[in-house]
Amino acid sequence: MKHLYITDLDGTLLNNNGHLSERTVCIVNDLIEKGMYFTFATARSVYSAKPLTSALDINVPYILMNGVSIYNPENNTYIKNEYIQPEVSSEIIRVFKESNVRCFMYRTVKNILTAYFTEITTQVMQSFAESRKNNYNKPFVQCTDLVDVADDKTVYFTTTGDYEKILPVKNAVGNIKGINYAFYRDTYTGKYFLEIFSENASKANGIKYLRNEYGFDKVVCFGDNFNDMAMFGESDVKIAVGNAVPELKKLADFVALPNENNGVAEWLSENYGG
Repeated sequence: MKHLYITDLDGTLLNNNGHLSERTVCIVNDLIEKGMYFTFATARSVYSAKPLTSALDINVPYILMNGVSIYNPENNTYIKNEYIQPEVSSEIIRVFKESNVRCFMYRTVKNILTAYFTEITTQVMQSFAESRKNNYNKPFVQCTDLVDVADDKTVYFTTTGDYEKILPVKNAVGNIKGINYAFYRDTYTGKYFLEIFSENASKANGIKYLRNEYGFDKVVCFGDNFNDMAMFGESDVKIAVGNAVPELKKLADFVALPNENNGVAEWLSENYGG
């Protein structure tokens, strides 16, 4: 039997400071050396996900941006991307304009992911952009209108802010055909993220792809938040960390220790059977 162990990052594998603990690195790498297949599925892009997990000897492609992309870290290439149709992107942009909410729009062209924006009007959006530019060299491009650059290489829209401000956008985009979205409270800031992507993109579909392409017989997953529910639905064994939202714990087969107590690594240490 060939088993895949796959985890969410923020609030799950990473601690409350957004980093890997030494104990988690030690346990996971030891099990990988013994033959464990291990990777992660995250809402993050490759710009932050790869450096944050660089201490791990990950041996299976990543699932990025809630399933938008499958990325091979061995040769630094995207294996698969799920694009949003241009007419659908135009509808999404219209909703943001009518709601007076700004967003970032991502395009992937020739193996490079770029974020586009018109203006940044809130401190939380400014912090989001600055941290990714300064810490991870993520490219941001300002433009007059997102419609001008929204084409068949568009993969993702994201915004973050107060619940009351973002909720109407979530409700409106929910009526647009051809898209999927994730709406959840951020682990670090307490603000809410809205992430919009192709209806073909999800952590669940990412797991299906890895299962089929690499011949995994069984998938064991770890998560903490609402955007992990789809991943739980496609996995054979579902583990929520102790700090997970109650709704996810109800779907879990097991509840591990909290992320701050190395919940994923400790569960693997006790239960990995080769």
